[in-house]
Amino acid sequence: MPLNKYAPQASTHRRTQSAILTGTKNLIATVGLAKMSMIEIADTSEVSRATLYNHYRDKDSVIAALCQSEFARLIAIAQSAPNATDALELLSIQISTDAALSHMRSHDPAPLTLALAATDHPLWGDLCDGLAVITGSQLLADLALRWLVGQVLNPLTPGDSRLQAELLISRAHI
Repeated sequence: MPLNKYAPQASTHRRTQSAILTGTKNLIATVGLAKMSMIEIADTSEVSRATLYNHYRDKDSVIAALCQSEFARLIAIAQSAPNATDALELLSIQISTDAALSHMRSHDPAPLTLALAATDHPLWGDLCDGLAVITGSQLLADLALRWLVGQVLNPLTPGDSRLQAELLISRAHI
């Protein structure tokens, strides 16, 4: 008998949430935010509608959870980098090559712009705090965050991501 009888349930819960968020991100990349529904999210995620509604009350709550998950993923990627330049390069590449963001740029610009303008949201603070730890400077973290936000709307090539990350870090230490 397992020590924690709820451990399997928690594991199933996490897998289900992950499937829902992955399915949602895939839908945003293909049909767009405005055109997707809870029914499509359930179908794409391969969960029942009842299961989806047990986890999230509506599309907005799914989107909010996806944003939180994506911010956490980006922070983890940055924290795994050996130095600030590599961290910024990795983040730049992730943002610039993200299929969901790409689709939103052309099909859902209004909600994307609103999300980017909501810099007082706690998720932005978490990302900025994570960048401050990585870069060693709150000022550099603020600058890096603005640089990354710019790439949501104007993506960079991987080569430009590296070059600009190096430039940002080197200029900050002058």
